[in-house]
Amino acid sequence: MRPQSVDTDPEIDAKLFAHYRAIGPAGRAQRFNAVCNYAAALALAGLRIRHPEADDRELRLRLASTYIDAETMRAAYGWAPGD
Repeated sequence: MRPQSVDTDPEIDAKLFAHYRAIGPAGRAQRFNAVCNYAAALALAGLRIRHPEADDRELRLRLASTYIDAETMRAAYGWAPGD
């Protein structure tokens, strides 16, 4: 096995990958989903700080606009940042 990070002890790296193998595909998918949800929560927190006047809908649209281009946002939601 090749270490995934230069700053992680190879023994710890091996234990981590053994854990990933043990939890199987469903467990890995669950972990991935949790990380994505955490990242979205952090992004929403940052948007709340930058746009304190925005309601929940606008914040979620702003989050979506980080993944979707403005033209598609307008077509799908009737809104894009800067409108």
